[in-house]
Amino acid sequence: MKKLIALVVIALGMSITTQAQDKMMDKSVKTISLEQVKGEFVQKQVTVNAGTYQFAIANNAVGHEVGFVLVKKGNDISKPENHIKTAYVTKTVATGSTETSKATPLTPGEYVYFCPMNPTSTDNLLIVK
Repeated sequence: MKKLIALVVIALGMSITTQAQDKMMDKSVKTISLEQVKGEFVQKQVTVNAGTYQFAIANNAVGHEVGFVLVKKGNDISKPENHIKTAYVTKTVATGSTETSKATPLTPGEYVYFCPMNPTSTDNLLIVK
């Protein structure tokens, strides 16, 4: 009988923990995965629906650390005040690894993205419908 009660308590505890974790995870955040190679992003243009996204930036044999900058198209990319700071990766991306940004709300429009460390073209385009 004690074993049965112990199993019920364990099962109930696991159920509560699982439910709490599910509530903590924001299922509305989607991921946009981008890969950098020497001098460029593999994906030159990406189209998504408006929403909240996290950027996952992969460094595929660039040979040094890389980063990620997102700017609303038409704004001066050289001015950090125009950068969407939540889209920055949370730490630089080492060769052979992937790092992510914070959740970034994207409204309809066009955005350009680039890596100031690689350096990549500044005409990569993210279209948000």
